[in-house]
Amino acid sequence: MTFALASPSLSAEELTGTLKKVKDTGVITLGFRDASVPFSYLDGDQKPVGYALEICYRIVDAVKERLGLAKLDVRLNGVTSATRIPLIANGTIDLECGSTTNTFERRNQVSFTNTDFLTATRYVSKKSTGLHTIDDLQGKTVVSTSGTINLRQINEANIARNLGLTILPAVDHAEAFLMVQNGRAVAFVMDDVLLASLVAAARDPAAFEISSEALSKPEPYAVMLRKDDAPFKAVADAATAKLYAGPEGQVLYDKWFTKPIPPRGINLGLPMSAALRKAFASPTDSFDPSAY
Repeated sequence: MTFALASPSLSAEELTGTLKKVKDTGVITLGFRDASVPFSYLDGDQKPVGYALEICYRIVDAVKERLGLAKLDVRLNGVTSATRIPLIANGTIDLECGSTTNTFERRNQVSFTNTDFLTATRYVSKKSTGLHTIDDLQGKTVVSTSGTINLRQINEANIARNLGLTILPAVDHAEAFLMVQNGRAVAFVMDDVLLASLVAAARDPAAFEISSEALSKPEPYAVMLRKDDAPFKAVADAATAKLYAGPEGQVLYDKWFTKPIPPRGINLGLPMSAALRKAFASPTDSFDPSAY
């Protein structure tokens, strides 16, 4: 790929924030998750892959072009639900390429580029337990991943509905789902798409079901970046808007949500929703569920 040379107006002295950092070092660092299928996870060779990572690589290409760099090294840094925001804020990573919900509260600490997925909070349980709604969880033990919006939501529902739940935090999604499989918890509360990926990869997918009732309205996922870095955000916004609004957006979505994915060839079977199709046609970084 050929990139235009930097114009005189792009001198290092005029650059600020992440763009200056990248220009000075020749390196951009991406944060990835190891088990957020299909957004960001490790394949059979322990290589980070996924839908969100591909979006981040598009942003990297745009940064490289914006800065007129002949070469830009990409470093990958693993993150968890608990570490992703601190590592963005302290400059360890420049983009967080995972399954992070864009919320008003988080925007006090970080920024987000355009929405790349819409999800809702539900729970997965064994079919044999006969659980379908939130009230069905009355008096039971449930789990959610530490540092997530979902953990907060089930705590809020527990109080509001007087459910009498025992709520356990898990280190990551894999541990939480294992707790349902081995009976330590009857349900794992999480974004429905992540639950679908865990079920699809299970030894016996038919043994599990995802709740019919949601604990939330549509929630937007987006790539996370540092707060108050308008020039870098402008590059990310332009790159993602071009991707989503063009034909490549649908192609990229289908690759990860409606076709077999590595390493086991599972298929999530999740066609693009009408709400996300609308968001792709008119890209937005809004955190407000009513915008979708």
